[in-house]
Amino acid sequence: MSKILIRGAQVLGGEPQDVLIDGETIAEVGTGLSAEGATVVEADGKVLLPGLVDLHTHLREPGREDSETVLTGTRAAASGGYTSVFAMANTFPVADTAGVVEQVYRLGKESGYCDVQPIGAVTVGLEGKKLAELGAMHESAAGVTVFSDDGKCVDDAVIMRRALEYVKAFGGVVAQHAQEPRLTEGAQMNEGIVSAELGLGGWPAVAEESIIARDVLLAEHVGSRVHICHLSTAGSVEIVRWAKSRGIDVTAEVTPHHLLLTDELVRSYNPVYKVNPPLRTERDVMALREALADGTIDIVATDHAPHPHEDKDCEWGAAAMGMVGLETALSVVQHTMVDTGLLTWAGVADRMAHTPARIGQADGHGRPVSAGEPANLTLVDPAYRGPVDPAGFASRSRNTPYEGRELPGRVTHTWLRGRATLVDGKLQ
Repeated sequence: MSKILIRGAQVLGGEPQDVLIDGETIAEVGTGLSAEGATVVEADGKVLLPGLVDLHTHLREPGREDSETVLTGTRAAASGGYTSVFAMANTFPVADTAGVVEQVYRLGKESGYCDVQPIGAVTVGLEGKKLAELGAMHESAAGVTVFSDDGKCVDDAVIMRRALEYVKAFGGVVAQHAQEPRLTEGAQMNEGIVSAELGLGGWPAVAEESIIARDVLLAEHVGSRVHICHLSTAGSVEIVRWAKSRGIDVTAEVTPHHLLLTDELVRSYNPVYKVNPPLRTERDVMALREALADGTIDIVATDHAPHPHEDKDCEWGAAAMGMVGLETALSVVQHTMVDTGLLTWAGVADRMAHTPARIGQADGHGRPVSAGEPANLTLVDPAYRGPVDPAGFASRSRNTPYEGRELPGRVTHTWLRGRATLVDGKLQ
């Protein structure tokens, strides 16, 4: 593997430095570096970050390859600056056994565009009735450490307690989709003024908040780790803030779309805005931004949820819930958090690389940009401005809420252990 010299990059948004990659490793970081025979990447004005890590990705394979495959999903990840993604368990068959998680892990290895860590289901078939093979999945070649029934809530308190107790033995974490099912029957969007005016079934904030409150108390009782998926309300922020103040081992994520979009967009009845949890109010959006800035919310996770055209291009009530997000996440975070002064680029590296890697135990990822570390890196042009064009996506699906919207920032290069997966915005 040849040497690569990244010249004049703003490492984590700081002063320009040169970074020399030799093989799979960062060999040197400094100024005025040179290396005979190295491929030189001129990075003046660009920001160099650790390769991004997504703790919440739906790759759909096995079973829904019409939406996405591990290959197309990891190509989308590399395009968005990611070097590691965690693949959710709601596949067909469900990733609730060692055999299925090992299949996803193997497919990730074969893709070569980013590392894929399978997430195991908490319960058999995501049915919420019986614990899945948590230990066997952890002991498998995939080494699963994160477990989630995402798409469904583990609403039975006894099952949730048992899961927390089980994963504690090997330092695992349960990632909860916080949605009380009886409070959200027939829900189509956020419950509020807009849902009342449109006549659509409402998804109340308390359906999320009540589950989070229960689960942080369970985690405290058991002495285990719980992670809150796609937190979306101001009330949820306050519960997590309270739990952390008590020393409860809870982490939380927010999606890019919940940092930017509101339920007012549903007035168009465009199913591209249909997502679970739903788009909330402007007040919620502002609370989420502030919580991400102050560390109450630990990370940004995409909840990349690809769907085929026919599942979204239909009437609102029949449309599937979800949005693609891997290829636009960093741009949305720059727009909502960096350009507003709420986060520095070092803060982005923490929320999108360092901390998700720590939560998910993604070895070799989210590491500092310094000599001796694995060369998992992302180069961003923050000055770029342009409209989102889903026709150019690497993902198999196009269900983005940002089509035609001008967003800042563009990932130009991604390196996975020193191998370029994206060069000048083109997949390799």
